[in-house]
Amino acid sequence: MSDVCGIAGIFDLSGERVFDKALLSRMNQSQFHRGPDEEGTHIEPGVALAHRRLSIIDLSSGQQPMFSADGAVCVVYNGEIYNFRELAKQLSDRGYRFRTHCDTEVILYAWLEWGENCVSHFRGMFSFALFDRKRQSLFMARDRLGIKPLFYALLPDGLMMFGSELKVLKQHPHMPRIVNPQAIEDYFALGYVPEPKTIYSGVDKLPPGHSMLVERGKPLPQPHEYWDLSFQPRPVADDNELGEQLIERLREAVDIRLVSEVPLGAFLSGGVDSSAVVAMMAGLQDDPVNTCAIGFDVKQFDETEYAQRVAQRYATNHYEQTVESDDFDLLDTLASLYDEPYADSSAIPTYRVCELAKQRVTVALSGDGGDEQFAGYRRYRWHMNEEKLRSRVPLGLRKPLFGALGELYPKADWAPRVFRAKSTFQSLARNSVEAYMHTVSHTTEQQRAAMFSPGLKHELQGYQAIESLQYHADRAETDDPLSLIQYLDIKTYLVGDILTKVDRASMAHSLEVRVPMLDHHFIEWAASIPSSRKLKGQEGKYILKKALEPYLPKDVLYRPKMGFGVPLAKWFRGPLKSRLRTSLTQGELVESGLFNPAYLEQLVNQHQSGRRDHSTVLWALLMFEATTKADGFSLAA
Repeated sequence: MSDVCGIAGIFDLSGERVFDKALLSRMNQSQFHRGPDEEGTHIEPGVALAHRRLSIIDLSSGQQPMFSADGAVCVVYNGEIYNFRELAKQLSDRGYRFRTHCDTEVILYAWLEWGENCVSHFRGMFSFALFDRKRQSLFMARDRLGIKPLFYALLPDGLMMFGSELKVLKQHPHMPRIVNPQAIEDYFALGYVPEPKTIYSGVDKLPPGHSMLVERGKPLPQPHEYWDLSFQPRPVADDNELGEQLIERLREAVDIRLVSEVPLGAFLSGGVDSSAVVAMMAGLQDDPVNTCAIGFDVKQFDETEYAQRVAQRYATNHYEQTVESDDFDLLDTLASLYDEPYADSSAIPTYRVCELAKQRVTVALSGDGGDEQFAGYRRYRWHMNEEKLRSRVPLGLRKPLFGALGELYPKADWAPRVFRAKSTFQSLARNSVEAYMHTVSHTTEQQRAAMFSPGLKHELQGYQAIESLQYHADRAETDDPLSLIQYLDIKTYLVGDILTKVDRASMAHSLEVRVPMLDHHFIEWAASIPSSRKLKGQEGKYILKKALEPYLPKDVLYRPKMGFGVPLAKWFRGPLKSRLRTSLTQGELVESGLFNPAYLEQLVNQHQSGRRDHSTVLWALLMFEATTKADGFSLAA
C-alpha cells in the first residue's frame, strides 16, 4: 500500500503555460503536516503536480509524483487501496510491469487499462489526480464515502487548481476569496459546509463517489458520480445467522486494513463501534493491539471506564490521557486547521485523541460509520417515533394543528429532548425531510432569520439549508423512512462533519486513520439489511449489538450512547465569558455586515444570565468569527 498524504496541482485548460515553481512549493508546503516524510513536484508546460508523503508501506520507494514506465501518465495520490495486490496481479497478467510494491503504481496502470472506470475497481480511501500526456487530460477522483478530501477551483484565466485542503488553494494569489452566502446559511443550520460547497464562491469539494475528467481545450465539466449507496432490503436469515455474517464481513474489512510497516493501533472510546473494531483486531493479530482513549475530568463526559474494560478483556497495550474540561485553548488552532467554519465541538477531544495516538502509532483504526449504517444515533429513534404519528395524520391536518401548538408552546431548551414538546410539535407539522432537518439543525429557520443581516438575506435570495438535504432525498432510492435519513446522513453529516473532523485532526498530527466500517463492500451489505433489524423498538444498532454479544461486555453494548461532549454552556458562563462577549458584539462579526448585532448581543445576554442555553449557536458563531479572523473572507458587495 501507499501512504496517506497531501496532493496539490494546477492544470491549464486553455494552453500550456509554465507554472511558477515557488508557487507550487508554497501550495505543497502549506500541507506539510499531511506528509512530513518526503515531498515531490513535477512541472511541465500546462501542468504542475505536487505531493507530500507520510510513509506507511514500501518506505524505500513509492515516491510521487509517479510516472508510468513509458512516461505517458503521472499521478499524485492520497490514500490507501486495500485490494492493490489483487489488482496488480490482474494488471500484470495483462502485460503491465510493476517497478514498486505500492498501490500508487496500480492507479497508473488501472487508468491505462480501464480509463475512467478504474475507480470502480479500487477498494479503499483515496483522492488522486492523474495527468495523461497523450490525452492532455487531468483525471481526478475521490473515494466512495469521502474519507479523503479533494478541493478544486477554476480561476478566471482558465487555470484549474486542486489540493487536499483548502489552505493549499489559498496560497494562489488569484483564488476566489468571496464568501458564498449559501454556505453561511448551510453552516449555521448544519454546523459545517456540506459538499460540494466550500465557504468560498467558486471553490468546490469534489463530492464522495465522484470523478472528473478535465480535458485541455474543453470547459470544466460537472463531476461524474461513479458510485451511490442503495438501501434496497433483501430477505435475511434469523438474528444468529445474520449476526455471524456481520462478524465475518466486519472481520474481513478490519483484516485488510492491518497491513503496515509502521506502528499500528486503534482508537478505543468505550463505545460500541470502536470496541467492535478492537475486538476484531485482537482476533486477527498475535501481538497485543495498541489502543488509546481520551478521558475527561467531568464524569458525565468520561467513558474511560468502559474503554478500560474492553482493553482488559483483550489485553491491549492501552494508553489514556485525561483532558481538562477547560481545554478551550484549541479554539484558534481548530479555526486554522479546518480552513472554513466548522462547529462540531467534539473536534477538541478528537484532536487530543489523535495527538495521543501519534505518540505510540502512525496508523490507527477507528469505528466511524457504525451509527449511520446501523441507526445508532438517538435522533433516529426520535425521528421514527415522530414518523409514526406523521403517518397517521395527513400533512394537510398536521401542519395547521401542530404548527399552531409549536408556536404557542413555551420553549424548553433546558429540558431533556423527550420533554421538549415545542420542538416535537414543530417536527410533527413538517414532512419527513423538513422534520429531519429540524432535528439535526444547530439553529432554527427563525433564529437564522433573526441573526442574519438584511444584506445577507438579500444575497441568499430565498435559499434555505434544507435544499442540501432535499437534493439527496430526491435521489434516494428508498421509501423506508429510516433508510432515508441514514442515506441523508451518509451524504451530508458523515462526510461533512465526521470524516472532515477525523481527517483534519489526524493529519494535523501526521497520523493515518483507517475506517473499516466504511469499507464499501461492508456498507453495501449493511444497507441491504431491513431497517427493522437496525432499529428494533427503541434499541438502535440492534443487529450489530446482537452480533457482538460474544465479543463485548453487555454494559458496553447496551448502555446509553455518550459521544465526545464538551461543556460549552459552562465555558460561555465562565472562562470564555469575556471572549464570547467581545467576539460576538465587537470586531469581525459585527463589522462583516453578515449579522444583526442586536440579536447577537441578545443571544450572549440570555445565555450568560442563565435564562437560556444558546451554547450550540454561540459556539458556531465563535468558530465563524475565529475562522474569519484567521482568513479574512468577505461578503460580495
